[in-house]
Amino acid sequence: MNVLSLFDGISCGMVALERAQIKVNNYYASEIDAKAIEVSKKNYSQIKRLGDVKNWRDWDIDWKSINLLIGGSPCQGFSSGGLGLNFEDPRSKLFFIFLDILNHIKTFQPNIKFLLENVKMKKEWSKIIDDLLGVNFVEINSRYFSAQNRVRYYWCNWEIKSYDDRNILLKDIVDDHYIHSAAKRTRPIVHDNYRKSLCLEVNGIEKSMCLVTVNLNNLLSPLPKGRYIDVTTKNHPHRVMNAREMERLQTLPENYVGDSNSNQAAKLLGNGWTIDVITHILQSEPNFYGLPGAGKI
Repeated sequence: MNVLSLFDGISCGMVALERAQIKVNNYYASEIDAKAIEVSKKNYSQIKRLGDVKNWRDWDIDWKSINLLIGGSPCQGFSSGGLGLNFEDPRSKLFFIFLDILNHIKTFQPNIKFLLENVKMKKEWSKIIDDLLGVNFVEINSRYFSAQNRVRYYWCNWEIKSYDDRNILLKDIVDDHYIHSAAKRTRPIVHDNYRKSLCLEVNGIEKSMCLVTVNLNNLLSPLPKGRYIDVTTKNHPHRVMNAREMERLQTLPENYVGDSNSNQAAKLLGNGWTIDVITHILQSEPNFYGLPGAGKI
């Protein structure tokens, strides 16, 4: 089993392959973020590192040997929290490099399997990706696999099996009694002449909000569901999730990102995958256990 991972980040793909018990002969990774590469090297020194995906035509790899192409192309152009530039965003435009590489591999390996991940997006944007890849996306919410409410789209050329809810709640993964997910939002306060206030908003759904790369969202509180105004001047109890809790939301092994502070952990893990979702997707393709050189460990 030879795997090429684009936009590899902290190598969540490798973790998922291991968890799926799929033996990997060679795992090639393209990534440019120095901290993400450092974390990947700490956990997987054997990965073959290729550098910037934009230089893919210069890579010295045996293209015909690649069995699986994976990647989560940058989402900023598609995210509801962004400017809505879709494919005009230079980061989200990198999807087309994923497509170019896929089509290049197909000239040597027509049966190449692929998996692409991205955020939930407008139908007209996802339809473009559907048409270019020749498959329709499958929407999966990480809430069925973890304590995190995280909706993502997945494109792969095999059928994803059904799954059961694992019923993991936020209280199951936090280190104290701060068991509700919270975020800071600036809101107009109607009963006070619509003045603007930075509020603590507690969701109370027993799952975390989607882990993101900045810590305005990645908050916990013991308070019940509600909006609490003037969080900067009033003592509304809350805190940022620590790195271990963020790892648990993404179902990563404990201490995977090491001694990263909460800001570093948010960037690394917010850009990562929910491992048990990817593991389920991989386990849905039985052929991964029958490839030459591959098989259950």
